[in-house]
Amino acid sequence: MGKTVDEYVDYLNAKGFILGEDAYGFIQFGKHYTDANDSMVNLAIELTLKIQKEFDGAFFISLLEMFNKELITDRKQALKYLQALHLL
Repeated sequence: MGKTVDEYVDYLNAKGFILGEDAYGFIQFGKHYTDANDSMVNLAIELTLKIQKEFDGAFFISLLEMFNKELITDRKQALKYLQALHLL
């Protein structure tokens, strides 16, 4: 079983990626707004950081919405989709 969102944010903080209260608010909002599970939220956080080089709340929520719209449920599908969009 993967990390919860809180565990993943703590992991990022330990690695030096400090997410502020505003970022955490976007994460919680996006999770509830899209009804995404923790693994997809964590993946969207990771990909947001990789693509944007910082946490961008609007981009994060857009990723979660895209994952829902495209019925993406795992990392492999997400990476393939984002590569097709030339985001990765």
